[in-house]
Amino acid sequence: MFSTPPFDDRTQAGQELAEAIEQQIRLYPPKQSDRLIVYALPRGGLPVAEPVARRLNCALDVIVAKKITHPDNPELALGAVTAEGYVLWSPKRRPPNLDLQQTLLHQAHGKALDQFAQFSPYCPEISPENALTIIVDDGIATGLTIAVAVKSLKYKNPSEIWIGVPVAPYDLLETLQRCCDRLIVLKSPRLFFSVSRFYQEFSQVETEMAIAHLKRQTEWL
Repeated sequence: MFSTPPFDDRTQAGQELAEAIEQQIRLYPPKQSDRLIVYALPRGGLPVAEPVARRLNCALDVIVAKKITHPDNPELALGAVTAEGYVLWSPKRRPPNLDLQQTLLHQAHGKALDQFAQFSPYCPEISPENALTIIVDDGIATGLTIAVAVKSLKYKNPSEIWIGVPVAPYDLLETLQRCCDRLIVLKSPRLFFSVSRFYQEFSQVETEMAIAHLKRQTEWL
């Protein structure tokens, strides 16, 4: 592990990520379109995604995805679901009981719908079809939420889907690369405990603060 966290906070991590993504766009320009859209996974992904969208001078939107967890262990991700209803189960942790699956899925989907209702009034009305889309979060632990976000976006026919995050476990890189067109990760340690370990300041992003990041895109669009 690092002696000190490599990122001060989400905003600073987003600024570094923005520079890395911009370099990749120069090296690998979009194949079919020069349209760019940045999608954040709220709430923690929005402070990281704003500097990216600002630097790329493009729209900032959200994909709401929630972990499906067991009531006895809410930190253990069994799967993930988006507000639109796209589902991805962990092949190793999916509950064998179908009734339990449906109960847990219904609970997680309800949370995703509630959060989407909070953010949707502040999201731009823009289609990702034939656009280069970049999904951003503050970090990846299990990969389930970002993978289901990719799954949901594929149905909208973007020209490419990139994933950009400050940190992800080294062991997940190959899997993540297979589910998107390009993966940009600033730090990928072999020894990984939690995303928060890589930030000096990692407080919870409140809803009003997250919405403020969406509202500020009027400054560059």
